[in-house]
Amino acid sequence: MNREELNWLLQSIKDAATAERFVLAQYERGRISFQLMADMARKRGWINRTANQFAITTTGFPIAIA
Repeated sequence: MNREELNWLLQSIKDAATAERFVLAQYERGRISFQLMADMARKRGWINRTANQFAITTTGFPIAIA
C-alpha cells in the first residue's frame, strides 16, 4: 500500500483513535513501511515527542505512536 492509498482510506475514518489503530495494524501486517507509518503519525499529530523522549530513556526502546 502506498501513501496515496493510505490517505484515501484514512479519509473514510472519522475517529482519530480508529485511524491510528488502522495504520498500526497495516504496519504490523507488513502492508506499509515503518517510514510511512511514522510519517502518518507525525502528520496527524499522534506522536507526543515529550513523552517519547522519556520513554526512550526509561524503557530502552522508543514508543512511536502515543
